[in-house]
Amino acid sequence: MKRDDLPAAAAASAPQADAAWAALLDTACAPYRKAGRWAWHWARGKLGRDPVFRGMLERGDLRPRARVLDIGCGQGLLASLLQATADATRRGIWPAAWPVAPSATAYTGIELMARDVVRAQAALQGLPLQPRFVNADMCQTVFPACDAVVILDVLHYVDHPAQQAVLQRVREALKPSNGRLLVRVGDADSRRGFAISQRVDRVVTMARGHRVPPTFGRPLAAWVALLEELGFAVHAVPMSQGTPFANVLLAADLGTGKP
Repeated sequence: MKRDDLPAAAAASAPQADAAWAALLDTACAPYRKAGRWAWHWARGKLGRDPVFRGMLERGDLRPRARVLDIGCGQGLLASLLQATADATRRGIWPAAWPVAPSATAYTGIELMARDVVRAQAALQGLPLQPRFVNADMCQTVFPACDAVVILDVLHYVDHPAQQAVLQRVREALKPSNGRLLVRVGDADSRRGFAISQRVDRVVTMARGHRVPPTFGRPLAAWVALLEELGFAVHAVPMSQGTPFANVLLAADLGTGKP
């Protein structure tokens, strides 16, 4: 393909990628019908509107054949999405414009809220992936050996020493040669966006039937410095396009891997 043809090819692939994502969304949400209307509507809204999930696939954030640890997994949306990507790959409908599809050889989800674990188990217990869900406090439970760790919008619920302790244990659980951590945080330096993020977070937490704990933010530079001190190479991906929030996804790699 000539260089002049690349923009046209990218434009042509966009509708295909949109259609593929719509199919993945349908497949990933379908199991939650078994867990009740709330579970299905939450899956549909969260997977469909939160840019982090499609972004992970389009950027290739998660690698093939990984042992995945999902901390603060909620009702297991990432597990269902990983099963959907495996199904799409098997059927030969993965978008050619996207990186190689992620896949999991094992999935462990850790979630503090028992109601969410019940929903996850009710919806996903029959998946070929056989996800394992643990109702536990991330500050206390043992992390299994893994290749990839995902922590989305969770660390700010514990104080700074606890954040560092969790990340230290994540580092110890990750494969040392090319382990990858994906952690989404709020940038406290972006005061307005960070404040809006916190307010929305509180509303969503209450709507899910949970109490609202205090939160402990950090400026983006402080998050990056903390991860670098632990031996990670860090790449920041903005996560607030089209929203009033101040979210950033940090792709952090160990060993020779690059973000």
